[in-house]
Amino acid sequence: MDAAHIEAYAEALHAVARAEGDLTEATDELFRFARILEGSDELRDKLADPHIPVPIRQQIITDLLGGRATLPTVNLVGMVVGNGRVRELPAIVTALVEMGARQANREVAEVRSAIPLDDDQTARLAAALGRATGKEVEVRVIVDPSIQGGLVARVGDTVIDGSVRRRLEQLRNAL
Repeated sequence: MDAAHIEAYAEALHAVARAEGDLTEATDELFRFARILEGSDELRDKLADPHIPVPIRQQIITDLLGGRATLPTVNLVGMVVGNGRVRELPAIVTALVEMGARQANREVAEVRSAIPLDDDQTARLAAALGRATGKEVEVRVIVDPSIQGGLVARVGDTVIDGSVRRRLEQLRNAL
């Protein structure tokens, strides 16, 4: 799918999420699901399998997200799956997040952390990244145990790697 189609899907998801309820909550839920989808070849293959009828693939979404996400989010993911675009969902959601940030005159920071961050930690991190970049920053957290501790933040093309994994690599190289 080309960039124009991804942007069109992002705009459609944005419009539906805004009309259905809390746009921020839906965007957060879509972002988290897209990261899960990126990390699971098995789930992505199952949801994209044309041999599995669309209603069954959509039921898988309902079973996975039911109780963990709002109904608008479940319906939005189901729509993307029903249209056969599940492989593009991470790119669509990335475009959606960036669209929301642009509309709010902000930059999106994708932050990988070994553990979940609470609201206070996320707010302090957004403020620190804002000072470092000179922009207002919206933080999206991805829990990634492989970094072992600390954080890895990506704001646009800038990557700030304060992970334990990176520090251990630097130590090994120094020895």
